[in-house]
Amino acid sequence: MTSTLMQRRRSREPEDQSRTLVSPHDLKNPANRVMVRIVHVAVIAGIVVAGAGPLIWLAFASLNTTQEVLRNPFAVWLHADEWGNYADAFGLVDIGHYLLNTVFVAAGACLVNLVVACTGAYVIAILRPKWGGILSGAILATLFLPGIVSLVPLYLTVLDFPPFGWNLQNTFWAVWLPAGANAFSVLIMVGFFRAMPRELIEAARIDGAGNLRLLWSIVLPLSRPILGVTALLAIIAAWKDYLWPSLVLSNSAVQPISVALPIVGKITDLSVFLAALFVATIIPVALFMLFQKQILAGVGMTSGLKD
Repeated sequence: MTSTLMQRRRSREPEDQSRTLVSPHDLKNPANRVMVRIVHVAVIAGIVVAGAGPLIWLAFASLNTTQEVLRNPFAVWLHADEWGNYADAFGLVDIGHYLLNTVFVAAGACLVNLVVACTGAYVIAILRPKWGGILSGAILATLFLPGIVSLVPLYLTVLDFPPFGWNLQNTFWAVWLPAGANAFSVLIMVGFFRAMPRELIEAARIDGAGNLRLLWSIVLPLSRPILGVTALLAIIAAWKDYLWPSLVLSNSAVQPISVALPIVGKITDLSVFLAALFVATIIPVALFMLFQKQILAGVGMTSGLKD
């Protein structure tokens, strides 16, 4: 009797383990299959509307006149034929100039961020000095400080850069240098570097590789996934940043698009402003879509590595 009950329980275990909200037995019913597919489509449609809906609306609204957008904002797709708005955005507003400034700001911020994060993580995770734990803890502590706390000291430093006394205001250096002080980038690099095989590092040292050769020939080639993730995060952060560039880049000749658009929007026709706004928005979205495979692979590899 006992053996019979045990056999019955074992025969039921696979069925219990595979049971979900809708069991395979229920899916055999055609009506249930249709209902499940309808629910799937509805959920996916809701996600698409919530995520891509504003961007799609902006794309169609930028192809309408100002009167059409204001009169009926939810019918902008019916008259999406004003392609001259984009020509005016590049001609009258000179959006291309601000985009070029933004590229310079993002590229420089990304480079400085990578240099500081790589060298800092290399010292903490690979060289492992005695004071490495204190340095790592100090970097971690900065994550708990609001950015607004350091705004005034950082601004005064930019106005009188020590020890030379240079005034970096209205130069790209005023945005590039503070971008390197990113504790999050350093910490994720530290986690990735610590997960590297220590035997490989020791073998390179035995072969006579110095610290710089070890960094350049061993550590950095193995760190391409996390370098890509860090670079993208730095570019997006620099692209969307408004407060700091608005303080140190008051000259319109060097302002990025995040700072210039609010000013331009006050003196520009709404339809032209929407076209400029769509151009500024679609570039980082397209950048992520283009490199999403490498980015997601890097994030997955980072989360899967253990110290």
